[in-house]
Amino acid sequence: MRVPPLETERLIIRPFTLNDLDDIHQILDVDLLAAEFGTEGANTRDERKSWLQWTILSYEELAKLNQPPYGDRAVVLKQTQQVIGACGFVPCFRAFEQLPSLRSGSQDADVYFKSPEFGLFYALSPTYQRQGYTTEAIQALINYAFTQLHLKRIVATTTYENVASIGVMRNVGMRIEKNPFPDPPWFQVVGILENRPANLRQTRS
Repeated sequence: MRVPPLETERLIIRPFTLNDLDDIHQILDVDLLAAEFGTEGANTRDERKSWLQWTILSYEELAKLNQPPYGDRAVVLKQTQQVIGACGFVPCFRAFEQLPSLRSGSQDADVYFKSPEFGLFYALSPTYQRQGYTTEAIQALINYAFTQLHLKRIVATTTYENVASIGVMRNVGMRIEKNPFPDPPWFQVVGILENRPANLRQTRS
């Protein structure tokens, strides 16, 4: 279940290598956190290196266990080979029946059991935002998940304030639902996409 490099018109989505450390540390721990939260919560370069090593090891270990290919992958600008962000598949464990469309009619109103869903993750350097790169990368992941993994459904989650993330959800055709409960913050808005032929767009892999 290794995900091969995925190629779009402008991007390559590939596994990370240790040579990507400085680029992804700059993007995740300097550019994005500084822009949104200040420096609070940023990892040191050594902490980011440990994460990158773990990410790279997980590609092979998850494949050995025949598990879904969770984990981050590098978003690379094809023209320059520059790493401009990260995206990937993540396990999303939450009480999805809080959402009206996924709610079971037989349960008590105040009891919502938790279940896992197959989720998307994406983060792009502010320098390259608002140019359609995130949508392009996420559509490639969706196409792979639906055509190669034969996934039934894929989700993405974010906060009410993250207009850019919600925009990506809409761009790839996700149905947007709002959680009627305020917590956790990252589960306030949920994008849901079912595996149907109309949701697949042309990419090269």
